[in-house]
Amino acid sequence: MAVPFMSLYVTKYLHRPASDAGLIIALFGAGSILGATAGGKFTDMVGFRPVQIFSSIIGGSLFLFYATITHFGTLCVLTVVIAFVAEAFRPANFTAIAAYASPGLVTRSYSLNRLAINLGWAVGGSLGGLIASINYQLLFVVDGAVNILAGFGILWLLPSAKAFRKTIQEKVKGIAVKKPWQDALFIKFLLLTTIFTTCFFLMFRVVPLFWKDVWHINEMMIGLILGLNGLIVAILEMVMINRIQNLRSPVYFIIVGVLFTASSYALLMMPNAIPVVIAAISMVLITFGEMFALPFMNTFVMARSNEFNRGQYAAGYTVSWSVAQVIGPAGGFFLAEKWGYNFLWITLCVLLLFCAYGFKMLDIQPKDHK
Repeated sequence: MAVPFMSLYVTKYLHRPASDAGLIIALFGAGSILGATAGGKFTDMVGFRPVQIFSSIIGGSLFLFYATITHFGTLCVLTVVIAFVAEAFRPANFTAIAAYASPGLVTRSYSLNRLAINLGWAVGGSLGGLIASINYQLLFVVDGAVNILAGFGILWLLPSAKAFRKTIQEKVKGIAVKKPWQDALFIKFLLLTTIFTTCFFLMFRVVPLFWKDVWHINEMMIGLILGLNGLIVAILEMVMINRIQNLRSPVYFIIVGVLFTASSYALLMMPNAIPVVIAAISMVLITFGEMFALPFMNTFVMARSNEFNRGQYAAGYTVSWSVAQVIGPAGGFFLAEKWGYNFLWITLCVLLLFCAYGFKMLDIQPKDHK
């Protein structure tokens, strides 16, 4: 809810330059890298349930505190801390799905989890835009409260996984568990994923500021357009994946998703006679890019890992997203300030075409999955 509006919060509420907004987003990404790495390690050590509970409740409390801070230096430090705590949730959540899912339903369970996430994104993005148009500080208060509620929801509603942890600990004795950094194919996959996510994230970090400053779209409408992403994914993704998942190789669909993403940025270079319409179409295109690419990326990570190292593989995948949050917004704001937004859109299109070619050259075969 709050993170997509951080750049607007810094520039419009705190009246800081766009480069400071890029710094805040980059610091959030830096904290995310550390948090994802620690979250994956702690997930394999103490279990996914306590990590999710701690991340949600403490992270939510920090968001409440964030709403009271206006000093920029303090805000920078707190951004790193919040990102560290919040991002530890992702690898734990990734591992939880594999533990809770019935045999044979793991892939569908990941799709169902993405549906839940994107329903939250649809509601959060739209509600976030409405709240931001009223009061930016209230945005962080509501976001924090929802995180705390989610943490207590996990504590009260989801079953304990002690038996699951005990079984894993018994099985892992005397076994040399493969680490993700020892998997050369996985490392290549992560590098390409980082390029893709670096470009993908800019739609939700830099583009809202472009819509506001250049196309003069108000915060409420920006929130509705952002919410369109989650709504489309929630309605269409599971149906689409069930229909196409066995038709072609995963790489084929990842490439299609990358190309859809490139087309969404190309559309931003069109004349802005009807900016809201063009912005909405661009969001639809990147949403289809997401629906084609991300489920098959998730499936690949799941297939490369096993019950002994899934937390660390999930952490590696999450770190690639976090790295994208560091280099993407900071680089995006820098390029936009230095050479203009059109130069940024062209750069993103070129990177995405290179990424599509890289996935095509990456030989991901079922026999490679460990």
